[in-house]
Formats: sequence, C-alpha cells, structure tokens
Amino acid sequence: MWKDYSIGFIKKNRASSLSVLAAAFISALFLSLLCGLFYNFWNYEIESITLEEGNWQGRIAGTFEKDVMSDIENFANVKTAVINEQLSDGQTLVVDICFDNMRTVYQDMPLIAEQLGVLDSAVSYHESLLSGYFIHDPQDTNPPLLMAFYFFVLLMVSASLILIIHNSFSVSMNARVHQFGIFSSIGATPGQIRACLLQEAMFLCVIPILLGSFIGIALTLGIIQVVNILADGIIGRHEAVFTYHPFVFAITILVSLLTVLISAWLPARKLSTLTPLEAIKNTGELQLKRRKKSRILAFLFGIEGELAGNALKAQKKSLRTSTLSLTLSFLSFALMLCFFTLSGISTNHTYFERYQDTWDVMATIENTSIEDFAYEDKIHALDDTDSVIYQKANALCSISTDAISEELKSLGGLETIAGSDVSTADGFYTIQAPVVIMDDSSFAKYCEQIGVTSLENGSVVLNRIWDSINSNFRYKEYVPFLSENQDTLILQNQEDTAATVTIPVLGLTQAPPVLKEEYDNYALVQFVSLSTWKQIQKTIGTAEPDTYIRMLSEKERTLTELSTIETALTNVLDHKFTFEVENRIQEKIDNENMLDGYKLIIGALCALLAFIGIANVFSNTLGFIRQRKREFARYMSIGMTPDSMRKIFIIEALVIAGRPILITFPITVLFVGFMITASYLNPMEFLAVVPIAPIVIFIVAIWAFVALAYFLGGKQILKCNLVEALQSDYMG
Repeated sequence: MWKDYSIGFIKKNRASSLSVLAAAFISALFLSLLCGLFYNFWNYEIESITLEEGNWQGRIAGTFEKDVMSDIENFANVKTAVINEQLSDGQTLVVDICFDNMRTVYQDMPLIAEQLGVLDSAVSYHESLLSGYFIHDPQDTNPPLLMAFYFFVLLMVSASLILIIHNSFSVSMNARVHQFGIFSSIGATPGQIRACLLQEAMFLCVIPILLGSFIGIALTLGIIQVVNILADGIIGRHEAVFTYHPFVFAITILVSLLTVLISAWLPARKLSTLTPLEAIKNTGELQLKRRKKSRILAFLFGIEGELAGNALKAQKKSLRTSTLSLTLSFLSFALMLCFFTLSGISTNHTYFERYQDTWDVMATIENTSIEDFAYEDKIHALDDTDSVIYQKANALCSISTDAISEELKSLGGLETIAGSDVSTADGFYTIQAPVVIMDDSSFAKYCEQIGVTSLENGSVVLNRIWDSINSNFRYKEYVPFLSENQDTLILQNQEDTAATVTIPVLGLTQAPPVLKEEYDNYALVQFVSLSTWKQIQKTIGTAEPDTYIRMLSEKERTLTELSTIETALTNVLDHKFTFEVENRIQEKIDNENMLDGYKLIIGALCALLAFIGIANVFSNTLGFIRQRKREFARYMSIGMTPDSMRKIFIIEALVIAGRPILITFPITVLFVGFMITASYLNPMEFLAVVPIAPIVIFIVAIWAFVALAYFLGGKQILKCNLVEALQSDYMG
C-alpha cells in the first residue's frame, strides 16, 4: 500500500520529485569532484616534495659508525633507516628515517638522538612533507597553514553541497504534514510514515547519487588532463597523474546517502510527535507564531514590505539552511580569491622583486666541490657577464659578550634579539657562522667593491643583525652585529666544537656580494676566498656538496639573449658534471604560466561555488513558493493586485540574496585584515589589486538567479486557480 502511495505521489508531484532528484545529483557530482580534486592536489604536492627533497621524515647526523643502523632500525615505530650517501662523508654519517606512525616523529626523534648520544641539533625534520600530512612541530607557534586552509574551504563547500539535498527534502516533506495527518487519523503508525518517507528518499536519490559520483570522478580526470596540457613545458614540473582512492569514493557515497536519510528522517520524526488533529490542521502554510513589525521593510516598501517581512520571519527556520549554504559558498569564494591575491603579493616581494637585479643565469653543479672545479677562467671569460663561483659551508663562531656593537647593546643585547638562536657560556656567545667560499678572482673583485684589501688569508664579515624589535620580517631593518675593532674571529667545527681556528677579519660590511642567497637573521656570515678555505677546511669540516655559478648580465637582456648565455655556460659544463641551469626570465615566465594554471583552477572552483549557491537558491526559493500557494491565493481573494504580489516577491528576493552578502562581507574583511597583519604587508598593496570584479560578478549572479527563481515561482502562483489552491492537499 505504501509502495503504491509513494509511486503515486512521485508521479503526481513531478516538480517536487525533480527538485529532489536534481539536488541529489548536483550535490553528489560536485561533492565527488571536489573530493577528487582535493585528493589529487594533495597527492601531487606529496609527490613533488618527495621527488625534490626525498621520502624521509626525520634525519639524524653524527660521527657514529655504520653499525649504529641496527640500533635505529630496532627502535620502536621505525619503519626504515637509510644512509644518505650524498650528505654523508668520511667524518659524518647522515641517516634518513621513516616511521610506521609518522605522527609521533617529533616525539621519537629526540629519543633516538638521546639513545645514540648526539645533540638535538643533529636532528632535522622533513617539515614540508610532514605538514602535507597535517603534522606540525608542537613547539612551532606559526605552523604552515596552506594545506589546512584548503581543507577548511573543502569542508565549507561540502557542507553547502550537503545542505542542498537537505533543503530539497525539508521543503518537500514539510509541505505534506497535512496529508500524513489524515493517514495517521485512519490508523497509520509513525513507523509506517517514517518508512514511507525513507522509501521515497532512497527511491529518488540512489541512482542520482551514484551517477553524480561517477561523473564527478570523470570530471576530475578531465580537469587533471587539462591542467597537464596547460602546464606542459614548465621546467621542473612533473606531470600530474590521476589517482583515486576507494576511501574517497566511499566517503562521497556515504555522506550523500546519510544526508538523504537524515533529511528524510527529520520531518518524519517531527510527524511522529504530532497528534492526528494537529497534523490535519496543518495546511502546509507558513505560520508566524508571534507577529512582529518589520519596521525597516515597512518604512521602505509599505504594506508589501510588512507582508514580505512577516513571510520571511515565518520561513526563518526553513531559510536558515538556505542562508547558511549560500553564505558558505560566497564566503569560500571570497576567502579563496583574497588568499591567493595576498599570496601573489607576498611571492612577488620575497622572490622576483628581491632577486631581479641579483642573477640572470644560475647553475648548480651537483656533488662537486669548488676546489675540484677547474673551469673558472672559461666561466669568467664569457662575454658581457659578471660571474661568481661559490660553495657554502657551515660553522660556529665564538665571540666575547663585549664584542657586540653598541647599537645591539642598546636593543637589550644579543639574547633579546636572537633568543634561542644563540647560546652563552663563560662570557662568550656561540652563534651560527655560515661560510660562503668564493673563487679567488670573484672574492678579490668583491673586496675591491667594498673597499677592503684582499689578502690571501682572512674573511669579510657580514656585520649586520636583524632588528626584530623595531622592524618586521617583511621590511627588515639591520643594526651592526659587532663593534668595529674586531681583528680576528674564532670559528668552530659545527660537529666538534673543540676544533677551532682563528681567522683574520679583512673587513666588516653590511653589503653582501651579489648572490642569489638569503642569509639567516641572527648569523655572522663569513665570506672567504678559496685560498683561505683551503687553509681552514681541515678544522671547519667538509663544505656542502654542491657548487654554484651565478651569472649576471652587464645590461638588460631579453629571453633569447639570456638563453644564449645559458647555452654558453652549458657548453662549458656539459659532459663533465651533473648540473642544473636556471634562467631568470624563463623562470618568471614559468611562474606566470603556473599562476595562470592556478587562476584557471581557481576560476573553475569559483564557478563551481557559484553554481552550488545558485542551485541551492532555486531548490529553496521554488520550493517555498510552491508551499505558499494557499497564502497567495488568500491575498488574491481579498483583492491584492498582481503588481502588489510582484512587489512582495521582489522584496523577499532582495532580502534572501542580500543576507549572505551582509554576513560574508565583515568576515572577509576580518580575514583579509588578519592575513595582512600576519604577513606585515602594506594594506594599500592589497587594495590596489583587490579582486573586486569577480566578487561583484558573484554578487550580481546571486541577485539575478534569486530574482529568476522568484520570477518562475511567481509566474506559477499568478496562474493558479484560487479554488484549487485553497482546497488541494498537493502543493505541486
């Protein structure tokens, strides 16, 4: 009997049934698409990090023997331990470690270091990889939040999609309270009514949910292929490969089906609490429990404004989910646009503007020390270019507490500025002292530029420290690190602090050589010639494995001209070394291509968000108008003109479309303000490129489609038969 009734109701109420079918299909499709894109984006980021930096989670370095590997492998939770041959040398062994449960890496690595008898400073973490799995250092007060932001946006959009299904059911089923009250009065039990509603829900939604999920997977595959085509030719990018985990599909189907069941169960549960008489008296009309004047709407629009305000208040509970869904869609859209705009400003500050006059072509010669590189003359002889060949090493520096500058003392001393980055013992500071080893001719040229006499033995010290009290990281100001009367410095081996060497100070400067390098804020950087390095190398230890060549054109060059320099450099290095060459202009073009790809993806997501909001508007607005046929029929029976009814529709559309915008605007402003403050950007920089156009287009689309939904619904009402509207139990 109930099966026949459900089939009959679906056939007689095609509009209502199609609304539920469309809501289920659209929600499942876009939920599947979003989950698929997010999973593939996350997987691509993990692959990129693994290819570029290696698949390790923790790393430990020390002077222990190779038999220590068995001790590490036997440590609880260690999955694999592998010697990193590239970073290890005759004195230091570097071990890359992976864990069965990587979430305990920040607890386990210090324990392993303690067991092996090495300092915590010998331990390092693969932070970029771990953050991809939402694992952060518990001591880090500012963990990376990019992936968490994407996940947050995904949850908001998913919630909006889920609400589309819920709204379609709530509108359709709440309109049938009167019908089920009649059934209850003739003996139907609450359990039978609930079973009928759930039966209808599953009958209507199972096929659309499955179909939408599979189409969403196909669209994910198509979008990835399009991205690969657009990003083809970008140097250093690996091709994205479509992947889809069964867990993602299960989550999509489960969430969609649970939403359908819950959406059908809630009105059924409500019915079970009503007596048959209460249900029969419920005609499906909107009821206002306590009449309250809508002063603003009444003042602006008169009696029509008052009626529209009462109708909106009567629909308050029903419209709550609609408002929330549309607000989430618009909020996600606005936040995403603002986030990427701020990110682009920050990237421009920290990279392209910073290094545009520093290098034109860069070569990284892998696993080659500068002393083994015998082609300096050929590199320096390349036409119209200034070139520097250099390598980097790490050391410590021990200085007296009295050796710091008066400016630094006035700020509270080194401990106040650098905090835990320095240590103090027996009247001496121990600080990081990175060493930049330059070929002899480049070092001599640098010394000439800063007015220092170039000797065979000695270092030029970058005598500056970031004034973190009076400036921020975006616009750094520096003060002198050491007093001017320093003739020598004591450098220490980073692994064996007892191994020291006294090195003459050729000069103190705040102008580093023009290199594509960023130096630590609180380190005392040393610039030395290759000749000097050969004298101190045995004490300080082995330098980093790679050697770098920086080439800067003496005039402005085009991409073709820089490509010629790149080719000439490649010809010198070819067949002799393993190397990578970068071209500044080409890298900028590649970056712009990547940004265009991001914009395409963001644009597609924005269109998706707009469609989600629009679909929800139609689902709710058309449903509410069908539910209100009796209300408008009563208005018409007492002489209300079609023009007055149209005015009511317009007022309601203005409020429904305007409310999400009014809610979103202050939240977006607060978010942008927080991001600008956190990144220390000038607000005027953001205001100059604020994405006004797409936001305005989104707002106009909201207004237009809400108006269209009311137009279509109002057209149905104005054509309805007064007698049928007041008598019929079917609201479709």
